[in-house]
Amino acid sequence: MNLFKNIEIQKNENNLILLLFLFSASIRVPIVILLGDTHLENEWGTLLYNLINYKTLSQQAFGEFLLPNLWLPPLYAYFIYIISFTGLENQNLVLLILFIQVFLSAVTVVFFYKVNRFFLTETLSFYSAIVFSIFPIYLYASSQISSASIAISLIVFFYFFFFKLEKKSNFFNILLFSIIAGLLILTRREFIVVAIITTIYLFLFFKKPVKDIVLILLVITLTVSPYVIRNYITFDKIIIHSGFGYNLWQGNNSNSTIEGSEIINQDFQNVIDQIPKDKFYRINEDKIFIKEATKNIKENPTRYLILYLKKFFSYIFFDLNSTLPNYYNPFHILPIILVAITSTLGIFLSSKKSYILNYLILIYIFYITVIPIFAIQPRYKLYIIPIQIILSFIFAKLIKEKYFSKND
Repeated sequence: MNLFKNIEIQKNENNLILLLFLFSASIRVPIVILLGDTHLENEWGTLLYNLINYKTLSQQAFGEFLLPNLWLPPLYAYFIYIISFTGLENQNLVLLILFIQVFLSAVTVVFFYKVNRFFLTETLSFYSAIVFSIFPIYLYASSQISSASIAISLIVFFYFFFFKLEKKSNFFNILLFSIIAGLLILTRREFIVVAIITTIYLFLFFKKPVKDIVLILLVITLTVSPYVIRNYITFDKIIIHSGFGYNLWQGNNSNSTIEGSEIINQDFQNVIDQIPKDKFYRINEDKIFIKEATKNIKENPTRYLILYLKKFFSYIFFDLNSTLPNYYNPFHILPIILVAITSTLGIFLSSKKSYILNYLILIYIFYITVIPIFAIQPRYKLYIIPIQIILSFIFAKLIKEKYFSKND
């Protein structure tokens, strides 16, 4: 009887997973058609053009000299480049990229459901996945030529395989977890720190043996190594990303708001203009931005502390003074406010005895304390939304158990 019961439960869950996939894919198709990008513009168009025509990853040129890219994390550019092998061009290429993103988003919703199952019942996990699927900022991301869509998929996959390691640390799980971690490092700068925190957490709290930790570090290193080797050959140093200094300055200069500022005064522009226009340009430029941002903070610490606190609030909740079009549209702002409030309550009211929940809270705290050091763009919200939704439904579970029924 137990066997038949288990088969029936598994069948029901498989049906839920199929429903989540089909629902998530189908609601994104009209959004791509109505609101999706139609051209490869700005940095992604430039990177693809140079990859196709000059076989080099470059976003900027000084005359005929193509400056080797260190500015943008490279994974999304290579993702677009691989898709371009289909031979499609212009709008057809963009449509194919967006529909691949739709597929990945639908798969991501399924994995998000599986992540929820580590914390919640089948029913609550399903509702949580639906909320994630229809969350406006995530819906919109699928229709844009942006690395955010790929990044959020990798982040959800990363959480899933991390929690799997807590239960079963086999070679396959370690391999997938580590490859995904490596790909995330090539997608988001801050994930270098997240990967370090996570590896330490595996060792200290999940009690993983040293051989597993060594294997994880080895696979992560191998995953990022082609790009690191490229950079070492080009710049004579081991480096993955540049741009830390610029991002720090963007969020900490005399014109900075919560969203940052790219306005450069003439005196500072004169300093930048003196940088030699060679392959080390980005590295040297970043040093100047770090120096300028550090000087700003030291000269007026009160201003930048207050600005940091505003960015901190904005990242968790919402920007009170946003200048972006449609930011205060109810379909955008109300879900953000709701999950911000309920996830905060979920953190304070949940039991802290679970190592996997504590890990999720730790990563959330990392994001909400570190990202506000820089500027806060609306798309950055995507990187904490999965955790906020899970914490919100943990809060809902606590309310349900206390005031309604302990039955699912």
